[in-house]
Amino acid sequence: MFRYIENKDRTFLFGAYRGEKSQLDWILGEKTQRYEKLYNIRFNQDLFSQRNGGTLSKVLPDYILIYNTQNPQEGYHLFPCVNSSIKEQAEMEQLKYPNPNGAYVVFSLGEELAAEPLNINELIKEAFPKGDKEIPFTPKILKGKDIANVVDASFSQPKVAVCKNHKVLRFIDLFAGIGGIRCGLELAAKEKGLKPVCVFTSEIKPYAVKVLQENHPGETITGDITKVETKNIPDFDILCAGFPCQAFSSAGKRQGFADTRGTMFFEVERILKDKRPKGFILENVEGLVNHDGGKTLQVIVDRLAALNYKFDFRVLNSKFFGVPQERKRIYIVGSVNETPNLNNFPMKESKLGDILETGLPTTDTPFTRTLLKHFTIEQLYGKSIKDKRGGNTNIHSWDLEIKGSVSSGQKRLLDTILTERRKKKWAEIIGIDWMDGMPLTLEQIRTFFDSKNLEEMLEDLTQKGYLKFEHPKKLIRETNENGVVTTHREYDTTKPKGYNIVAGKLSFEINKIMSPNEIAPTLVAMDMQKLYVGDNGGLRRLSLREGLRLCGYPDNIKFNVSEKDGFDLLGNTVVVPVIKAVAERLLDSTNIK
Repeated sequence: MFRYIENKDRTFLFGAYRGEKSQLDWILGEKTQRYEKLYNIRFNQDLFSQRNGGTLSKVLPDYILIYNTQNPQEGYHLFPCVNSSIKEQAEMEQLKYPNPNGAYVVFSLGEELAAEPLNINELIKEAFPKGDKEIPFTPKILKGKDIANVVDASFSQPKVAVCKNHKVLRFIDLFAGIGGIRCGLELAAKEKGLKPVCVFTSEIKPYAVKVLQENHPGETITGDITKVETKNIPDFDILCAGFPCQAFSSAGKRQGFADTRGTMFFEVERILKDKRPKGFILENVEGLVNHDGGKTLQVIVDRLAALNYKFDFRVLNSKFFGVPQERKRIYIVGSVNETPNLNNFPMKESKLGDILETGLPTTDTPFTRTLLKHFTIEQLYGKSIKDKRGGNTNIHSWDLEIKGSVSSGQKRLLDTILTERRKKKWAEIIGIDWMDGMPLTLEQIRTFFDSKNLEEMLEDLTQKGYLKFEHPKKLIRETNENGVVTTHREYDTTKPKGYNIVAGKLSFEINKIMSPNEIAPTLVAMDMQKLYVGDNGGLRRLSLREGLRLCGYPDNIKFNVSEKDGFDLLGNTVVVPVIKAVAERLLDSTNIK
């Protein structure tokens, strides 16, 4: 029998390994029977051997090992919890250490633990880092009546709080990626006194599977969910799914359900219908909201409503959840009991400097040397490097003279053309549909930039590759056999040629140098390798560990993949603190206790 009791001074886990009706059982029962909120909790009596118990006794205050009780056939053990703070207890439960069979054991209050832990010393080292002050401890040998006195004294303390046994929260993780939704749900569950257990995981990307297996050894990762019958999925309480987003993403072609990946929602629907869990958390890109004029989202809403779930959805930005990244995602959260409240989340902000590492190797290339020749690190902070837009937040190829020397007058000319070419009046003058970046004729340029040698300046910049001389492009609309209208542009050779900027942000090895005092832009897989930060007077790429932190992952996650694969995974992952926040609201609505 075990009892879990908390008072203002210390939290205790009282336990007895016993047979039928021992004297200690009778004494504890007599002292505790009037406290109706006490619950029995299970515990593995072989968790701590005498050797490991001795190790613990050196660091845990009030650790009491009881032998030689009035029933000599039994040994009784009194284990104190680590702290009197519920939050610290939850943190302790997250400490994991391996056991011989390769599985992981959680130091937990209230659930059975695997026997014979290998690295109890590592557990202690994490829980009690060395400091200036050692924790005093003196082991004690107590008899049954002494234990009863300790129990009675604990109950007599003010503010007695009694916890019942932890309930297991079973969940499945579909399209798991690197396990971000799982991570957020687990954190939320533990804070609410639940023991989260993932009973099924599905992921098809090989390097994502590698990350999952490394962080959750011993678990089976299932591949293609379309080939799994629901009868082969264990029963569960919560369904988690970050179903594929490329079909709805602004970074993709927004084909939605016309894309095979977009149909993965119907796999989610199938499992919800067949298994009837207590709730679900779905995550997708912001583009899902307005895709196909909102029709795609409406299909999802209608299908979930037909399953009689009470749900809501919100677009939430990770920058308000303590993560220094601009990342908007839609979260669809549902329960069988009541609609989860997705309003009024507490706001927490941070900046990039909070998560950056220091002293990492910097990049030394002709391009970075050119950048640092023209600008200091501080001047580069917050700057994008591309020839598409003007303004003070952009550095252009002519600012760096990458394609050849540029006079101050030519720089002013290029800056002016960059701005003017976006004005709609130039398209109206020549009678074509407006395009973002019109080629401008010599005569048109003279109307806003007057210089005696304008033509020579333009020709020189064209030869060096800063400008190109081209026809404008007309908009072509086509309707296919299914009535779907598509558009594209083609050069209109009936219109005069003009000068245009040779644009393209992908032409440079660096897209942006991020300021430590700001937040990161939305991490996109194809652009992440071009996000740089300053470090010890040089420039370097954002590291994979920093990328994980920008998505709110704890530092103990293992992420042993190539930089290319890692950036791809991070560009498609969820933000853990946002998931944790919505998961807390879901658990509140499901009444899982």
